[in-house]
Amino acid sequence: MTDQTYQPTLSQLRAFVAIAEYRHFGTAAARLSVSQPTLSQALASLENGLGLQLIERSTRRVLVTPAGKRLLPQAMATLEAADRFVASAAGSGLGGTLRMGIIPTVAPYVLPALLPELRRELPSLVPHVIEDQTTRLLDGLRSGVLDVALLALPTDASGLVEIPLYTEEFVLVVPRGHEFAGRRDLSARDLDSLPLLLLDEGHCLRDQTLDLCRSNDAHPGTVGDTRAASLATVVQCVAGDLGVTLIPEMAVASETSRGTLDIARFAAPAPGRTLGLAFRASTARTEDYEHLAGIIRALRPV
Repeated sequence: MTDQTYQPTLSQLRAFVAIAEYRHFGTAAARLSVSQPTLSQALASLENGLGLQLIERSTRRVLVTPAGKRLLPQAMATLEAADRFVASAAGSGLGGTLRMGIIPTVAPYVLPALLPELRRELPSLVPHVIEDQTTRLLDGLRSGVLDVALLALPTDASGLVEIPLYTEEFVLVVPRGHEFAGRRDLSARDLDSLPLLLLDEGHCLRDQTLDLCRSNDAHPGTVGDTRAASLATVVQCVAGDLGVTLIPEMAVASETSRGTLDIARFAAPAPGRTLGLAFRASTARTEDYEHLAGIIRALRPV
């Protein structure tokens, strides 16, 4: 039974949240810059004070118990409030640790400009970047493991606030000398029967491409034996004459810089995606995340 007079310390809550996030005591201790025995003691003190087991550990794995899952979002909210308090005292509304998820088709093209800008404008902010697919990022937001996520909207996820940032067009990447090279008047129906290369399952760009084809009754000849986890790999397969692919506008300059590819653009209104920032509706940092959204929007990489 929980002692109603017990007051957990921020160190104890940080230990619990770090272990729940990384599912590894050594990694969590390193992230918090404490020794592993200190981390274990902080968790044990928290569990003893609450009269609850929050973390189940064995020699093989670390699990968050049902009680831990129930209390994790509140622990995260408490730490968010404490970080905001310290940042406000220092004159900055957005400071402390920020666990930011980003989808793989955005991270390589946004981070080179975003991270230096965050250091310049928000020097007290300590971003932790987690690159992952949309489904897992949404799970991280709901569980409190992530603070915000930069991804394609809408997510149709309940309990989240979504701030649209900007919309970008899709561009068709083709092998050098392809019959579509240089065209600016493509329609989605032109994808019909093309050997279309896709990212692996779970990537939202794959789903967006397939939705585009279905909504326009296009039936591309997808290359099922080619499985890629990154745009860079897909584009290199195009350069190797294995097919064609769709990439977002922000990736064009980087992924076609070697000069072995051509591109083709769609006639207006061109298909594309809307990127945005998502976070929990229950957070007390809505104003801060709106500020962050403004920074990202101003750095639009197109």
